[in-house]
Amino acid sequence: MALLKFNKQELVNLSYSLRREIICANKTGAYCNTSIIGCNTRRYHGLLAVTLDRFGGNKYVLLSSLDENILVNGAEFSLGIHCYGDIYEPRGHKYIVDFKEDPLPEITFKIGEVLIRKTLMLVPDEDRTIIRYELLESPSDAVIRLRPLLAFRDFHCLTSRNDLADTTAREIKGGATFRMYPDFPDLSLQVSGGKATYNHTPCWYYGVTYSDEYRRGFDCREDLMMPGFFQAPLKKGEPLYFSASVKEEKVNGIKTKFEKCLKAMPKVENGREQLVRAADILICNHNSRKKITAGFSWMYTGLLRETLIALPGLTLYGKNDPSEFEEILDNLIADEQERLYSRTTQVEAPLYMARTLQAYIDFGADPVAVWKKYGAVIRRILESYLPGVRKEVAMQPNGLLWAEMQGVALTWMNAYLHGWPVTPRAGYQVETNALWYNAICFALDMESSASRRNRQFISKWTSIRDLVRDNFTELFWNPRLRYLADYVDGAGQHMEVRPNQLYALAVKFSPVDEEMFPAVLRAVDAELMTTRGIRTLSPRDQMYRGVYDGMQEDRDLAYHQGSTRPFLLAPYAEVSFKVKGQSFLRTAVTLLENFYDDLGKHGVGSFSELYDGDPPHEPHGAISSALSVAALLTLDHHIEKYREESL
Repeated sequence: MALLKFNKQELVNLSYSLRREIICANKTGAYCNTSIIGCNTRRYHGLLAVTLDRFGGNKYVLLSSLDENILVNGAEFSLGIHCYGDIYEPRGHKYIVDFKEDPLPEITFKIGEVLIRKTLMLVPDEDRTIIRYELLESPSDAVIRLRPLLAFRDFHCLTSRNDLADTTAREIKGGATFRMYPDFPDLSLQVSGGKATYNHTPCWYYGVTYSDEYRRGFDCREDLMMPGFFQAPLKKGEPLYFSASVKEEKVNGIKTKFEKCLKAMPKVENGREQLVRAADILICNHNSRKKITAGFSWMYTGLLRETLIALPGLTLYGKNDPSEFEEILDNLIADEQERLYSRTTQVEAPLYMARTLQAYIDFGADPVAVWKKYGAVIRRILESYLPGVRKEVAMQPNGLLWAEMQGVALTWMNAYLHGWPVTPRAGYQVETNALWYNAICFALDMESSASRRNRQFISKWTSIRDLVRDNFTELFWNPRLRYLADYVDGAGQHMEVRPNQLYALAVKFSPVDEEMFPAVLRAVDAELMTTRGIRTLSPRDQMYRGVYDGMQEDRDLAYHQGSTRPFLLAPYAEVSFKVKGQSFLRTAVTLLENFYDDLGKHGVGSFSELYDGDPPHEPHGAISSALSVAALLTLDHHIEKYREESL
């Protein structure tokens, strides 16, 4: 039985089905993303979106959707569905009786005695989507008409009817190719079997509405060009294949490619296997340069902070692939020189490099080889935080890092409202300084054990390490409240209960005495812990927003002011196992299984960026998040480690 499955009652309920999305992504940087009933609800949705280097490496939606009409015994039935304002037309979802993903998304339609199955595939190593249509039951042969809706636009934008659009078609074997605007690649649409015809009848579909964008207060309507329709006979036992690609395919090769790729895809039978699969699609190999995509569909590929945090979980704990770990890390270092060594608006991001390498060594990498290869990177990162290098952050006489820039949020809590940061946190930030101390200690530990020690480096940074250690607790620890300040500025300690203090305990070299760990953990457990991750702010705080929904302003206020983050479960689990040991094991297992229970929500088969802080903790944000997937793989790694120790 398929792990991911929906029945007719769920599928025909639009309030239910439109909030559940399928995501297919491949190594070229392409993706296919829509709702489980095929109705696009976001501007990012499309059957084929590709990465185009000629336009700066952004993603572009070429084929938005495909409307299918079935003709049986002179009657015609439309299987498509679009939203126009408050109206859905056609309403093909009423014919859907089954959806499953095993391993590909499959939608089954029933029209009287006619049963048709539609299977979507994004080819793993090409900018190509193939859809297979099978006539499973019918009193007679049928005819299928396929009407493509073309967008040819940046995935962040919307388009409208315009005179610049080229609505012509060039006939190719089995179909036609289109190029709506100069410099775009051709979009080749082809049908297998050799009996398909293409009828060129271009027209615009006006005012297609994306309900999720409307609900959020964004621009939500666009015009899509329908160039014509393909028509082909559909017979029992003879599947039909539709291909959309940036290059022409041999018609008789479409079926072969689909079936070969399908055969190579492993079945997914449990949550752990689905978690590993989700990890794999977040690793892109565009132009043979592996990088991590922060999330689908709108997050970017190759981001510094997201890559450093997610890298061990995705490549080591998920795929057991140290070579991929190093390949991605090497590409990141080559691409992010400025942020690593000069300036960044996420001041803690470069300091994660030490934590990432520590995870690699703990996984089994040779410490000597790791330091030989990456030691210069760590040393240069540390030097960049000394006075006079970075404008946004610098070490102070007390050894700690002060970060401040007018009107700029300088940490991962970087939501803005009307151009101003919601949580600026200017001053000494607890997580930044914990990561700073950990990076210094890591560098000293590795340098001290190196075959050729840099004694000048050791002497210089030992004194800085001691300064940080001597001042960290005094600055951040509140003896009355018995937890760590989130940040400290000229006004003193800011004692909002936030999760950033977890990093002061989770890092390998903690600047906090271990006897303080239980008190900090109790504060987190009491006010931030949920069944779907760690809240970004305590519900007791007057700024707390427990639901991430509504218009842009409402979401921005909730983004770091109450919504939970699954990625924070990684440091939370590390701290909890340190403090509670084996007794935390059952809780850790339950936490992981909670996310497996949500595989049929939001992004079907993947793991969401965030959840509401309030019960029932509904998922939101990116439907497939690298940080969330990596954290759950990290949690699973810790669980297996402690299970082995208990044997």
